[in-house]
Amino acid sequence: MTPFSLTGQVAMVTGCNKGLGQAMAVALAEAGADVVGVNRSPATDTCARVAALGRRFFDVEAELGRDSPAGIVDEAVALAGQVDILVNNAGIIRRAPALEFSEEDWDDVVDVNLKAAFFLAQQVARHLVERQAPGRIVNIASVLSFQGGIRVPSYTASKSGILGLTRLLANEWAAYGITVNAIAPGYMATDNTQALRDDKNRSAEILGRIPAGRWGKPEDLAGAVVFLCSPAAAYVNGHALAVDGGWLAR
Repeated sequence: MTPFSLTGQVAMVTGCNKGLGQAMAVALAEAGADVVGVNRSPATDTCARVAALGRRFFDVEAELGRDSPAGIVDEAVALAGQVDILVNNAGIIRRAPALEFSEEDWDDVVDVNLKAAFFLAQQVARHLVERQAPGRIVNIASVLSFQGGIRVPSYTASKSGILGLTRLLANEWAAYGITVNAIAPGYMATDNTQALRDDKNRSAEILGRIPAGRWGKPEDLAGAVVFLCSPAAAYVNGHALAVDGGWLAR
């Protein structure tokens, strides 16, 4: 299993105090990486889970979309010594019909989901190039990177942008030994889907289309993120790996 080992690596994971981000941070620690968590509030539970695996956890408190990406990476490097992996996971969603959607909700979502992801990736890539070190960047896209969805215009736009950005950065940074890939989760049981799961009719419609017959769990992303961050995926670049229970195949 050596090709999947992340021993000696430092992984920065945004939005990892719960949900998908926490599951991926713990998975990376299980594979041997130390973890830098970037969150708006202390990731106490994630820190304890990573420490229980014998790995180090460094807490960086920041608000993506507002705080300086350069400052975030500088703090991470000061704490951990280096950054080898970036998982751009943090994201928000706002729901309203397109005819009623506000400019504020558009800007808030795009600033966090797309703008912050790009500039954080840029800063991590600069750090890697300066060190002349290879690296891995994994962006969290969505099945809505491939579909339109309903009532989430800014979220769909941001996740479609993430897919395009992943491909562009893969093209530009491959020469530096940096791979850039994406994971496209399907309908996962997280805070972002709580409103859908609470709506019995909508939940039934969604479950009826998922071949696996269930909502995804955060832990379902563990294998995908470890693979894309590991030496086993050295020749995988610009790819979006759907973890959706078969949703896109339906």
